[in-house]
Amino acid sequence: MPRPSPASPLLSLPGAVPAEAPDEGVAAHYGDLFREQRALADGAGFVDLSHRGVVTVTGPERLSWLHLLLTQHVSDLPPGHATEALVLSAHGHIEHAVSLVDDGETTWMHTEPGDQEALIAYLESMKFFYRVEVADRTDEIAIVQLPAGSIAEVPESAVVRETAHGRDLFLPRADLESFAADHSPAIGVLALEALRVEAHRPRLGLETDHRTIPHELGWIGTAVHLEKGCYRGQETVARVHNLGKPPRRLVFLHLDGSEVHLPPHGTPVRLASEGEEGRQLGFITTSARHHELGPIALALVKRNVPVDAPLMAGTTAAAQEIVVEP
Repeated sequence: MPRPSPASPLLSLPGAVPAEAPDEGVAAHYGDLFREQRALADGAGFVDLSHRGVVTVTGPERLSWLHLLLTQHVSDLPPGHATEALVLSAHGHIEHAVSLVDDGETTWMHTEPGDQEALIAYLESMKFFYRVEVADRTDEIAIVQLPAGSIAEVPESAVVRETAHGRDLFLPRADLESFAADHSPAIGVLALEALRVEAHRPRLGLETDHRTIPHELGWIGTAVHLEKGCYRGQETVARVHNLGKPPRRLVFLHLDGSEVHLPPHGTPVRLASEGEEGRQLGFITTSARHHELGPIALALVKRNVPVDAPLMAGTTAAAQEIVVEP
């Protein structure tokens, strides 16, 4: 069983409500979910992601070595340039997803909570004679995210990974409380998840299962580079891209706002015309309450589900928007 990350000291902040799986160890919210969402959308505050795993790779051959293992083109990754990448099985199924940046001496990666141990085990098994060192830095480094548009000052002690969705800071865990005091308001992970669903961005372990391939989630181009050399699972990636279509596709759902409860992860998705006894065509991966859109969700459905068909998520009516083309 994966070793949990240290519980965040920010759970002692006023109003903090602990998050549930897979985000144990940080706050779900600090008392006002929609206020926190609006602040995040406006570029204010920060999100405590200190439960995420942190892995570093050092050594003169780190980028050329990672280039052989990851789906992303990283052999010539410039210092400070953020990217994301996957590790696939031999059959092309997604095993790990990493968000990474190189500072010129070290490649910094963060992963889903607890996934760092399995990722490190795989990386260690592939070292052979390469001059690289892999380290688990989770106990000493915390991830915090500043939202897009934030003008907050970044501490000199932090390594920055800047993307269109915000800045991920690899911050010494010992500095987390002082950072929070200087960068309020603290914002819980539920607000970040709602904006992630709105942006149609997949997350390992929620939008994925044991047979998910990158094409199903729209990760081709963002996390998978189609012009690079060989890596494990590349044959499946190339075959599906060139000759076929993925068996499933990610969709965005507007859920019936009159329902009190959100359909949880794994809730069956069916055609509304077939009712609750109809064939299961997919499942809810993430659902959220959005401050403007109301209840929304991501779901993974069979590719041949008509794009204009009204759906049901359990007992909740749902209208779909295309994320991945059928």
